Amino acid sequence: DEQQAAKTWAYRDPEGFAALLATIERASIDYLLGQIAAGAQVVQIFESWAANLPEPWFERLVIAPTRRIVAALERAAPGVPVIGFARGAGALVGRYARESGVSAVSLDTAMPVAFADEMLPQGLAVQGNLDPLLVLSGGAAMREEARRILQGLKRRPHIFNLGHGFLPGTPIEHVRELVDFVRERSEVSG
Repeated sequence: DEQQAAKTWAYRDPEGFAALLATIERASIDYLLGQIAAGAQVVQIFESWAANLPEPWFERLVIAPTRRIVAALERAAPGVPVIGFARGAGALVGRYARESGVSAVSLDTAMPVAFADEMLPQGLAVQGNLDPLLVLSGGAAMREEARRILQGLKRRPHIFNLGHGFLPGTPIEHVRELVDFVRERSEVSG
């Protein structure tokens, strides 16, 4: 488990780990405020270690820090939307969305679109969640999955995106194909 050392530390020394989290929170707030000062109109909080945490620890290590970061950003830069990406949140995605204060939720590749649509607050925007390997591969499989995602999230604001970043070696032609496909579908439904 790539998280073994960090999780063991959190379990054995909650106070020490909380001090580390406080440092990360302050740095994240400063970084995101810097992005806003540089012209960002929306920012995103990435929590890529949210998976595999027991619910009480998910609340303590993911929801609570995100809530504090969002609150600090709202005080310093009111009106700037904050997207939250708790990668691997799974069944806790609804709780994360409701309790963290984020303006939108980014979905990872493994999140079932229908489940997310059911669990998330009505009207909350979502971002995601195409598998980056599909863009690497391109073609019919990529277009079919993009179509399925667009259809599954059509009842709410949706920022079409990947479930995680582009992979090295992804052909730009596949990216263009995907962008054109999503634009065509958005024009038809919009």
